Amino acid sequence: MSLSSLEPRTIDDPARRRAILVAVCVALMAVIASVSGLNVAQQQIAVAFGASQSTVLWIINVYALTLAALLLPLGAAGDRWGRKPVLLAGLVVFGVANAAAALAPSTEVMLAARLLSGIGAAMIMPVTLAVITSTFPEGERARAIGVWTGVAGGGGLLGMYLSALLVDVASWRWLFVLPIALVVAGAFLAVRAVPNSREHSGHGFDIVGSLASAVAVVALIFVLHEGPVRGWSSLETLVSLVVGVLAAAVFVVWELRHPAPLLDVRLFRKRGLSSGSVTLLTVFGVQAGIFVVLFPYFQAVLGWSGLRSTVAMLPMALLMMAASTLAPRLGTRFTAAIGIALGAAGLALMALFVSVGGGYLSVLPGMLAMGLGMGLSMTPSTEAITASLPRERQGVASALNDVTREFGTALGVALLGAILSAGYRAAVDSRLPGAPSGVRENIANAAGDPALIQAAREAFVEGWQQAMWAGVVVMTILFLYAVTGAMRQPQVRAAGR
Repeated sequence: MSLSSLEPRTIDDPARRRAILVAVCVALMAVIASVSGLNVAQQQIAVAFGASQSTVLWIINVYALTLAALLLPLGAAGDRWGRKPVLLAGLVVFGVANAAAALAPSTEVMLAARLLSGIGAAMIMPVTLAVITSTFPEGERARAIGVWTGVAGGGGLLGMYLSALLVDVASWRWLFVLPIALVVAGAFLAVRAVPNSREHSGHGFDIVGSLASAVAVVALIFVLHEGPVRGWSSLETLVSLVVGVLAAAVFVVWELRHPAPLLDVRLFRKRGLSSGSVTLLTVFGVQAGIFVVLFPYFQAVLGWSGLRSTVAMLPMALLMMAASTLAPRLGTRFTAAIGIALGAAGLALMALFVSVGGGYLSVLPGMLAMGLGMGLSMTPSTEAITASLPRERQGVASALNDVTREFGTALGVALLGAILSAGYRAAVDSRLPGAPSGVRENIANAAGDPALIQAAREAFVEGWQQAMWAGVVVMTILFLYAVTGAMRQPQVRAAGR
């Protein structure tokens, strides 16, 4: 297998590297902002189309499901067909799809536009990281990955804030102006700055592996998304679980036998690939679970608006982005373990000090510790994954990194969300025997009687604490795993020294 580059493999000009980094991060921001942006306009979309809550959730989730399903095959396509053309084609598809969503006259058009957006996003996201890992010299690569990781980790909240602002001052249709503007800027910068490289292989494209991976990802993420809603023992959940497990088994068996596999699963024997994947899966899971817990706390317990709640999350997101760029300067041997420990400490702080009367200040220290810790752990984990695959397979490495994040997000929401819900219901039953069923299911339904509202808020905080302590246990196990792995690795010199 040989690699053909249309430009030199490593870009030596610092100004050119900065332009490349800006271009791919702008393109990445368009994708990340669209993952969470539509959440702030659920009610407006339901009213505009006369859609049920289930339909609205599908409008939101079809984008994430399509993105996750196509990351691996389209990441590999970028390696083969050329990273720059795939990036530019993805930006065009993504931009057109968002314009169609902004003008959609019906739910059917909106669903089709969101599905098309997911296809475009799956072309963009793995290529952005692959461009960095294939063009930046080794001494600068970790810093660039840190910037990329910061945008990937914190960009969703920034996008949600801007989306909430657009909804408040205009309408939900203006939500799509942000990704379209980012697409235009990203395409302009990519044409001018991003180099092209592609892989030549003597074997055909792994179609069977691509189909099996797509089916496995969609089915398993569907289980994690819908299990808490439909019930873990429902027919849809069980069928999806069986399909997902069978497709994953077919994928593994096929990849072991294929001469040019989409993803060589033997590489998971490498400590870097396995530890990086486990760390990202867990960290993104905990982060997503925390967001699920924090927003109802701000809105239902503190009575804040959606926009104010999003602003309250920004300190954690900004610190996460800053820490992601700082991590490479510290060296990578124990940085991830330190970050995991800080994340666990942040969860413990929130569990210990959160209260109805304490308000925002009772959770802010824990949020900041989590933001710092997650930023420090994400960059070395991402670098460990990309470093485990050869440079000509960086599209696949980047896609694996992104799929791991998607699985972690779905898993965290399902796990911590379920613990919060169960803890809340148990606390309501003990504090308010015979409470209305609506109040038992959701704190948002507590209204009217001040005593009922206060009891529901206290029950929510109790459920919150159980979810936080569960997160502490998970992060502690991950910390021990990371320390064990770090002790087996040589010290990695900090970038730029």
